[in-house]
Amino acid sequence: MMIKFQRSTHPLTLTNNLPHFSESCFSIWNPNRSFSLSSPFHSHHHSLTDHRVLYRVLEQCRISRDSKTAAKTHARVVVLGYATYPSLVSSLISTYANCRQPQIANHVVHHVFAHVSNLFNMNLILERLMKVGQCDVAKKVFVKMPVRDIVSWNTVIGGYVKNSRVVDALSVFRVMLNAKVEPDGFTFASVVTACARLGALANAKWVHALMVEKRIELNYILSAALIDMYAKCGRIDVSKCVFEDAVLFSRMEMENVLPDSVTFIGILIACSHCGLVEEGRKYFDMMQNQFLILPQLEHYGTMVDLLGRSGLLDDAYDMIKAMPIEPDVVIWRALLSACRNHRKKELGEVAIANISRLESGDFVLLSNMYCSLRNWDGAERVRQMMKKGGVHKKHGKSWIELGGSIHQFKAADHLHAEMKAIYRVLEGLNQRAKLEGFAPMTELVLMDVSEEEKEENLNFHSEKLALAYAVLKSSPGTKIRIFKNLRICQDCHNWIKIVSRILNREIIVRDRIRFHQFEGGFCSCRDYW
Repeated sequence: MMIKFQRSTHPLTLTNNLPHFSESCFSIWNPNRSFSLSSPFHSHHHSLTDHRVLYRVLEQCRISRDSKTAAKTHARVVVLGYATYPSLVSSLISTYANCRQPQIANHVVHHVFAHVSNLFNMNLILERLMKVGQCDVAKKVFVKMPVRDIVSWNTVIGGYVKNSRVVDALSVFRVMLNAKVEPDGFTFASVVTACARLGALANAKWVHALMVEKRIELNYILSAALIDMYAKCGRIDVSKCVFEDAVLFSRMEMENVLPDSVTFIGILIACSHCGLVEEGRKYFDMMQNQFLILPQLEHYGTMVDLLGRSGLLDDAYDMIKAMPIEPDVVIWRALLSACRNHRKKELGEVAIANISRLESGDFVLLSNMYCSLRNWDGAERVRQMMKKGGVHKKHGKSWIELGGSIHQFKAADHLHAEMKAIYRVLEGLNQRAKLEGFAPMTELVLMDVSEEEKEENLNFHSEKLALAYAVLKSSPGTKIRIFKNLRICQDCHNWIKIVSRILNREIIVRDRIRFHQFEGGFCSCRDYW
């Protein structure tokens, strides 16, 4: 039996004439079972008339980039009259975009505006596109929308932030203000988070001033976001003031305000960053026994991080094994990181065996652990695994802002116009640091080479070059701010502590993990990051 689809006037036909498909070619895969896409009028295939089933099929097509099955499912969606359902529209757009068929994705977008006039549904489409990372497609939809409300703007701004496109988020926020659309608390929650990730103090001050000007009421979420923003922008003093003005846990208890699961996540993270093991255990037990809140993955992950950072790796592993829910990749990575720091090879191998999709950072942690134990064969095996899997280590870079310009550096960089002067300053700092007792941590170098070669490798890390340039170009006594895309290594951390004392200057380094404020030979993280 052949099913022929005549030219359709429905908004979301793939082309003017849908392709002719036989019953046999309509076989599609579903996580739960296999279906045959035959005539929609056959009652025994009723499950295929369910838009939720079709959505799951499209999502699988998006993940596997199966454009042929996507096209067949699209035809099914059209025939059944589901072509204006927000979940299916957004899934179709993102699936075609992921399958590298932008023309068809744009075709679907074009017809959305001809037949979806409901603002609520348009906002749902925006949200779903942002959720699966299709920011550019979502922006096209947003720009074409004839009418937008505050939810539309918040969805785009928040979506950009969640997809780590913070510059775009701030750009849309400025367009929003120019369009005379009044931002609300949800808008500022996203924008403040964007400023924190960018680490730009000027933007942070501007956004905070806007919040005050527009009399945005602070809640727990906004207060926490402001604290994080100023800390990551290097203004720990302002961050502390916001913190002291916010509602604290002890004050909540006095005022009989019941904490929720989010409250305890914040408390446990604070305990982890401060190394407060017993306090962390106390609040973890209190959450369950006193407030009857069941721990979620985030709570377990923070406890594993706290115990692992403190060297209690057996306790951390016992907690993972006792979890009533399946541990996720974040938890195993927290354990792997702790194993690298405390040189626990066997447990580190257990952690990496439980990470289903290894990324470059996982391999680097494992390789670092082998190198710290001088297990060069193990480190070489890891490098071969990376090579075989086509995994490349993410290159570190650091940058500083001087005179309105961004100056970026990579390790052993020679591209900067003033590189000779930068290396002269760096050499002087290295000599003075050694006189003050600094010893390079050569065990961090992932190569079986001489100690001299290892030391030379460490000398030219990107943050050291950025610091040398800041010393070269700034006035004595002024504050230095450096940004880094990866976690600062222990060698650079120890070196900058000593340099801050030698120069009698405050040096701020914002890395991928947290904010570090170096002053007088000490760091605000207390060597715990």
